[in-house]
Amino acid sequence: MTPSSAPAPATPAGQPARKPFGWSLGQKALLLAAVAYGVWSLSGMGVSSERLASGWAQGARFLGSLFPPELGKMDELWQGIKETLQIAVLATALGLVLSLPVGLMSAANLTPAPLRMAGRTLIAACRALHPVISAILFVKAVGFGPLAGILALVVATVGFVGKLFADAIEEISPKPIEAMRATGASFANVVLFGVLPQVTSRFVGFATYQLDSNLRNSTMVGIVGAGGIGGALFSAFLRYEYSFVCTILATVITIIVAGELLVNAMRKALDV
Repeated sequence: MTPSSAPAPATPAGQPARKPFGWSLGQKALLLAAVAYGVWSLSGMGVSSERLASGWAQGARFLGSLFPPELGKMDELWQGIKETLQIAVLATALGLVLSLPVGLMSAANLTPAPLRMAGRTLIAACRALHPVISAILFVKAVGFGPLAGILALVVATVGFVGKLFADAIEEISPKPIEAMRATGASFANVVLFGVLPQVTSRFVGFATYQLDSNLRNSTMVGIVGAGGIGGALFSAFLRYEYSFVCTILATVITIIVAGELLVNAMRKALDV
């Protein structure tokens, strides 16, 4: 029998054969429901073609007002950038130090269930708060300034790196750990010589990514008074100094791009 004369696949009695790559009735209904929900949501939020058209026109006028950039306030710009970098680096370092015990505490293959639940709850609480929300809370607690920004980004770092670190520990090979426990090794020795060697490269990858993320977030937290260049950006908007806004935005973009290049270079150097 030639391939061309091979019988068609059998189908249940009374049901037509389904076309290859075709959509089932349930999939079409789900797509229709999603489209209908999107249209209903947009209409309820007042989104219309008229608003979009006027928004494009206003956006074009705003972009025109950004140029030429203001270069006469470099001292204020440098002070904000320096504070932003300090917030990002310090928050990343402190957050990574705290993420290590939190990640170990949250791993199912290392700790008992009550301790693991406590660690996972802490991670979930840290992840539930956006850095801007955390910054607002810490501004109320410790006042305006970079300390609030550092604390807010420490919370974000623990939530992100702690979760990934715990998940990475749960995926390691159990054989080295079982062998060390069979010899009577302490928990600290099991962690140092059985767990960390298996997850070090991944932890370094998490750390470099979080540093890049904190560089971006340190700009946002400054808008709510947590220090950094975000405060200068918000003040420039309030003063309608759009030329200085352009200078700040261009500087922030340059720093983010340079930070990403540096992080990629670190990853290649460390082979992670």
